[in-house]
Amino acid sequence: MTANYYNQAKYLLGVAEMKQLPDDTGFEVAFAGRSNAGKSSLLNALTLNKQLARTSKTPGRTQLLNFFVLGDDAERRLVDLPGFGYAKVSKAMKGRWQRVIYTYLEQRQCLVGVVLLMDIRHPLKPDDLMLIDWAKRAQMPMHLVLTKSDKLSRQQQIKSLNQVKKSLKDSGLNDFSLQVFSSVKKTGLDELYGVLDGWYEL
Repeated sequence: MTANYYNQAKYLLGVAEMKQLPDDTGFEVAFAGRSNAGKSSLLNALTLNKQLARTSKTPGRTQLLNFFVLGDDAERRLVDLPGFGYAKVSKAMKGRWQRVIYTYLEQRQCLVGVVLLMDIRHPLKPDDLMLIDWAKRAQMPMHLVLTKSDKLSRQQQIKSLNQVKKSLKDSGLNDFSLQVFSSVKKTGLDELYGVLDGWYEL
């Protein structure tokens, strides 16, 4: 499927509690990552829509589970999860976010895959590893994306990619696909489209 399909994405709703979720049908792909991993920028690049997801210099702006439908196809949705990490919110708020995120991940029957974003310069933080470990135990398909690759040279990108692969293998967590990505240069888009096409059964 080409970008023409994904650039039809439209905001559906944002939810703070499980009871507000849309019907548990169709296909959903969730996007997760630390508050500074570039999640909003990736979603905007993916959909060729700079206005789709809010970007901010202040990490942690996404405080809801935001759902986007792919055009008129309400059966296929993108889900932008609240960022985890050092967002400047209270510990109580962070705890609530985490509970909502993991409750969604564990209970959502239409969830077909998770895209985990990590800054290529700072990958595999404890929160990342916890989510990767969950995906392995839950047998949930996961695609790991090393973002902000434009910040490094090509040689540095390859070095970081190989280091992540080795770390995951050494930890027994090498069940998942992995790529580098740049929202600025739009590198890695075709690879990401391919993964999503497979999950969405396009």
